Amino acid sequence: MHVLYIHQYFSTRSGAAGTRSYEFARALIARGHTVTMLCGSTQRAVTGLQGPFVRGRRTGNVDGIDVIEFDVGYSNYDSILTRAKKFVSFSWGSSLQAAHDSYDVIFTTSTPLTVVMPGAMAWLIRRKTFVFEVRDLWPELPKALGLRNPFALVAMHALEWFGYKTATRLVALAPGIADGIARLGIPRSRIDLIPNGCDCDVFDEVAPLSAHDIFPDKIHPGDLVAVFAGAHGIANGLDAVIEAASALQRRRRPDIKLLLIGEGGQKPRLVAQALAQGLDNVVFSEPVAKERLIGLLRGADIGLQVLADCPAFYRGTSPNKFFDYLAAGRPVLINYPGWLAELVVAEQCGFAVPPGDPASFADRLIWLADHRDQIAGMGERAKNLGRREFDRPILAERFTKSIELAASANGVKAAAETSPEAFWN
Repeated sequence: MHVLYIHQYFSTRSGAAGTRSYEFARALIARGHTVTMLCGSTQRAVTGLQGPFVRGRRTGNVDGIDVIEFDVGYSNYDSILTRAKKFVSFSWGSSLQAAHDSYDVIFTTSTPLTVVMPGAMAWLIRRKTFVFEVRDLWPELPKALGLRNPFALVAMHALEWFGYKTATRLVALAPGIADGIARLGIPRSRIDLIPNGCDCDVFDEVAPLSAHDIFPDKIHPGDLVAVFAGAHGIANGLDAVIEAASALQRRRRPDIKLLLIGEGGQKPRLVAQALAQGLDNVVFSEPVAKERLIGLLRGADIGLQVLADCPAFYRGTSPNKFFDYLAAGRPVLINYPGWLAELVVAEQCGFAVPPGDPASFADRLIWLADHRDQIAGMGERAKNLGRREFDRPILAERFTKSIELAASANGVKAAAETSPEAFWN
């Protein structure tokens, strides 16, 4: 069958963005299907296409995936209005593509929520099979983070409801997301829970990279390196890291360094805050390509899973960075409760600290720095958890079966030639 896969932030491993869509598209191809990827140009993503845009798009084949890239030019530094315009532009272009070409399945993944439109319209107009992947609950999450515009909240709720009702199947990335979909009356039988995953084999192929070699004037040999890799936005709550760094400095622990890799709207403020407080134990890095990031994660001592203190996050998120830490075999320090914190505690592969408690945050880092002999064992348990529960081939098998089940429900032949496992071996 032919799958139209719509993801505005699609990236190959050469980019600094998540590669879930790239890996799953390749799994579908390994299964004997054809995949066309619709995506937009973004600051952190690398689609693999070269050359100029012609009439707002460029096309090509990347590792077996037929890619159509729209010249959207999205950036995390864009204003809210500019972002909204780019979301609508991408949604409109994707809707036209979905409406006019012959695809058996339309698969869309949020965010942004506007990607609902091409899939839902293809179902309404042409009765195409529509599968909707939900990465966040809307409008619950924006509302919890402070959005109060009634028009925006109503529009988000309408899009959410429209997507849930028209989709043949839905893919939820976290238990809380699956629960939220079910609360709106969607049968559990139509919802598949497929969280983000670990590229364990990919990580094993990359040698560890010492942060000291990259930042020799800021990170010294023997320092404990705690790394955060991801967006620097409001939702990420990185003030918690700055507060922990301040607590560490007051306690005279210059041997513990906090490395923040990424970019986002809050980064200039965070950098200014660290400078104002004279925090030389916080190191900021621009986003790096996937392979280099893997090396840095493998060379670090612990991964930081940090989010703003928002109950909607507790069971309703599936952050890429958390699974990257597991794949790298790094212990995890998480600063909010929920399903991921429960995993960390149960598997003894890191620490969970209360939100808004920089003293506890600092305490755990100090304990690790003083008990270096415990890091290897915790990291091995993290790796084992990743391989057992979240390894990419395991999740790819669930994903392809979800797509095929949706297709067969609408009478589309979905015969498989090979398995996703064969693709990775």
